[in-house]
Amino acid sequence: MEKRLFLFGGLAAVAATGCARQSEAPARPMNILYIMTDDHAYQTVGAYGHPISRLAPTPNIDRLAREGMLFREAFVENSISAPSRATLLTGVYSHRHGQTTLSYGIMDTTLVHFPELLRAEGYLTAIFGKWHLSVEPKGFDHYDLLWDQGEYYNPVMRTPETGGRYVRQEGYATDIITDHALAWLDARRDDDAPFCLMIHHKAPHRNWMADLKYLDLYEDVEFPEPETLFDDYATRGDQMRQQQLTIDRHMGYAFDFKVEELKDEPTLQYIHDSWDIAMSTLTPEQRRVWDDSYGRKNRDFLADRPEGKELLRWKYQRYIHDYCRTIRSVDDQIGRVLDYLEENGLMDNTLIVYTSDQGFLLGEHGLYDKRFMYEESFRTPLVMRLPGGVRGDIAEMVQNIDYAPTFLELAGVAVPDDIQGVSLLPLLRGEHPAGWRRSLYYHFYEYPAEHMVRRHYGVRNDRWKLIHFYNDIDQWELYDLQEDPHELRNLYGLPEYAAPRREMTDELVRLQTQYGDTLALRRNGRVTAANGN
Repeated sequence: MEKRLFLFGGLAAVAATGCARQSEAPARPMNILYIMTDDHAYQTVGAYGHPISRLAPTPNIDRLAREGMLFREAFVENSISAPSRATLLTGVYSHRHGQTTLSYGIMDTTLVHFPELLRAEGYLTAIFGKWHLSVEPKGFDHYDLLWDQGEYYNPVMRTPETGGRYVRQEGYATDIITDHALAWLDARRDDDAPFCLMIHHKAPHRNWMADLKYLDLYEDVEFPEPETLFDDYATRGDQMRQQQLTIDRHMGYAFDFKVEELKDEPTLQYIHDSWDIAMSTLTPEQRRVWDDSYGRKNRDFLADRPEGKELLRWKYQRYIHDYCRTIRSVDDQIGRVLDYLEENGLMDNTLIVYTSDQGFLLGEHGLYDKRFMYEESFRTPLVMRLPGGVRGDIAEMVQNIDYAPTFLELAGVAVPDDIQGVSLLPLLRGEHPAGWRRSLYYHFYEYPAEHMVRRHYGVRNDRWKLIHFYNDIDQWELYDLQEDPHELRNLYGLPEYAAPRREMTDELVRLQTQYGDTLALRRNGRVTAANGN
């Protein structure tokens, strides 16, 4: 196989203006450690400076940001778990790899996954935690995977040695995944081969069940409400009025807010059924600790239940408290991994990546979850610490199609021509390539399905965002991100915004053509007339 030469020691010689250099890295194959959480909002990563993170800090993730590069403009191409994971492995958009949704997209098994190419060049490869794809892992020397989403307490996991049989693990999922990953790494400590280790946490996926020791963490904290918590969707169409992602109306008292006393209150059927499943894996002693904590916390609420806006405020606080508690465990375990790397002399020869499979809505627009192309869902945290690279912030737009080519180029492996992403190594070296992308393409497919978020695609540049909701609906949205960063005022039909509407429509079609999204191009058949071109 053709290989690209990459002199790691030379990285330290290149630094961008205003970026501090790191210590020089040794000129030997670079290890890759990729840590990905599920649904981690950038708003709760301290390095991004959001008010929430000042009250619930993430010191270990922030350390990576201080010692490496913090990507300010990192996005996904389809904000939902399975498609995002397939994009990570293949470096292509959802319509190319086929895993367009959670439930009915089937991944193309003929596509090469980047760990296959690394393994062929002598890398030891392993993945631990969440998989959640329609195909079996390939390219890994070892894997240890959760069933489906996995459970927070005492989850079941499978390895090649169990022949597909899931085996119960005792403990808290975030700790267990880290335990298994470090055990695999420790067993290979004397091996000179480079490694690619992928740690995929379940947390902070719904329903945000914290480690028992953190059940009362942040109880004395009142988190700030997002400015758009009470958004009335006044300038938007049925795509917002008919979705089922509101904190107010579409979360369950038991499953989401942990008020078991109200588990029979009316809610969506799948939410009602999920509560017993989530609690079924706790041991009697774990359940006793759980009931003691939430029994105390629920007492005042049940004695004087708020109504209207005050009820939504209570729901938001319960939601964000539980969410941040699960993040605390993630940050703790990242600290364990960094300690291990330091103790074993691996920090100076390992690219460390921290990210999430997508962003997450923490009450913005009154919503939870992801799926929408709105900023909090579309954008994801991304930190990369590269020995010999530079430190600082990266302002260029990057997307999860870029991860696979980055890892391949770092390893000196030729990047396949059919990969649609681009390597981020120039940015990590402190360069600012003149031809870097100026816009991003997005396409969400999962409808009809739970949450009832309409299918949509769109384009975003540094100022404007254009979204088209389609299928059983035909609605357009245009936002000026400079003047309206919270995306409250849809400008699409206003004549004074005809110029940016035409510009973004042209860019949308250009990207759909470039990436070969023929379905979307067909949907766009009437765009020219609609925009007055």
